[in-house]
Formats: sequence, C-alpha cells, structure tokens
Amino acid sequence: MLKPKRDVGPPDLAIMEMRRSLAERIKELAKKPGEHPTPIPGLFLYHRTSPTACFHASYEPGLSIFAQGRKRILLGGMEYLCDGSSFLLSSIDVPAQSQIIEASEKAPLLSIFLRLDMPTVREVLSRDDIPEGPPSTHRQGLAVGETTVGLLRAAMRMLELLDTPEDIPFLSPLAHREILYRILRTPQAGRLRAIATSGDLVQRTARAISWLRENYAKPLHMEALAATARMGVSTLHHQFRALTGLSPLQYQKQLRLQTARERMLMDGLDATTAAYEVGYGNVSQFSREYSRFFGLPPIRDVKASRNGNAALAD
Repeated sequence: MLKPKRDVGPPDLAIMEMRRSLAERIKELAKKPGEHPTPIPGLFLYHRTSPTACFHASYEPGLSIFAQGRKRILLGGMEYLCDGSSFLLSSIDVPAQSQIIEASEKAPLLSIFLRLDMPTVREVLSRDDIPEGPPSTHRQGLAVGETTVGLLRAAMRMLELLDTPEDIPFLSPLAHREILYRILRTPQAGRLRAIATSGDLVQRTARAISWLRENYAKPLHMEALAATARMGVSTLHHQFRALTGLSPLQYQKQLRLQTARERMLMDGLDATTAAYEVGYGNVSQFSREYSRFFGLPPIRDVKASRNGNAALAD
C-alpha cells in the first residue's frame, strides 16, 4: 500500500514541550473519553483511550491537530499515519477507513478538530502579504503535515479562550486566522489553497459523492449520477477518482461493505440481513466481496472483532 511521504526530522526541545503542553491542555478540557464540542464554533476535542478496529469515517473540510497517540487512515489505496507530530487537512466529504492504533488510559489519543470556515480561508488567502507558494500536486481529499511550534502555539491560544467565554466571539475568529496563517507557512500550504479555491468541477463532484453517501443501497447508474453532478460520465469518473482514489462503483461498494460490517457489529444483524439491507441482491457475492475487503468472511470477521474488543476491554 502506498504511503504519502512526510519529511520528519529530529524534533527540538521547543516543539516537544509544545506538544506535551497541548496534550495536557486537551486532557484538562476533555477529561472523559469521547468527542467534546466546545463553545468555539467548529472546534471539537477528542480523547480516546483504546485502539480500535478499522471503522468507516468521513472527513469534512477541516484541520485536525494531533498531540498524542497514533491513528491510521486509509483512502483510495493510500495510507495516512497521524501521530503526536501531525496535522491532517481534509477537504470535501471523503469516504475513508480510520483506525486508532495507539491509545491507552495512561497515554490516550488526544487531538483537536477545527472546521474550516471557507470564507475566512479565502479572505486570508486574498491578502497581499501571504506568500503564494507552489501549487499542490496532491489531489486526494486528505493531506498530512508536521506540526510546527507556530501552529501549536496558535492552537494553544485558541484553547485558552475556553477559559474566558466572554472573549470567544471577538477573539476566536482571530485565532482561526492565525491557525490558517501557520498552515500556509508549511509545505501543505498548496493543499489548503486547493481546498479554498476548488473549482466548479470539484463542487459538482462533491454533489455526486453526497448523493452516493445518502443512496448507497440503490442501484448505481452512472448516467443518472453524472446528471446529478451536471457533468459528463467520463468527466465525473475522472474527477471522482482524483478526489477519492476510487471509482464511483468502488466508492459505493466500500460504503455498502463498511455499513454492513457496522450493522453486524453494532446492531447484531446476521450477514444475510446486513447484505440485503445495504443493497446486495446476492448473499454469495456479498460474502466474496466482504472477504476480499476485510480479509475474512463476515461471520469470522465479526467474531474476531468482538473477541479483539473484549480482549482490549480486559
């Protein structure tokens, strides 16, 4: 499996200390495991205490900054690894698999997510004193970079606003702008520009992606999907693969299989019921495709996942 390269040198003491401080601050604010919304618009804190199996995840336009722990994300044959030195930029709603691979009670995965306000991003990019930088050649919906001292300090200042809620309406937009500026000082600046200035074809493709997410159990007709996106079939196919790493049919198949797995694990459905529920008319075909995608037939995979979760709980 291909892995995007990320230039990581030996961290200096300043950035190591900033990472530790950010992790401590997140843990203070998000004392219990889970997702924690905050009074700052679009800002969420995450505290996870155990590894997980691969699960279906979607990423809206936003920035995740990791302070501790380790996470793996799979998208269209690419593997993205995020740890305490990473930030993750996400653009349109992309279908991915996510897995926490390092987290415990003593050393939980700690991260923040900031939903990008696109008008603010465009406003920052329009300033004359923001360097242009080279255009991004990375076209998929996710990009991973290495956090800098400036970015970590900006994130810390945003979290400090939670101590003075009366300051949030005025100061949080300024903190948002500073974080954007710090991203623009990294090698991932081109990706942020691409997210902000994505053209009409990208937005039309996003419309097709949204339709598939809501209607994955229905038969897929490329002509109808292309009409939804208001573009030709070949253009949609090309744009879809560029953004997600998958064809529309592969995307639909992954959504079906991931949803079926979740229903079997979380709701106790048997394989036949799950197959029909997500749109398969042939249970044998479902089992074959499930085995290829997850590595085990449905019943064995669900049993292994449950046993693994029980072992982690013990």
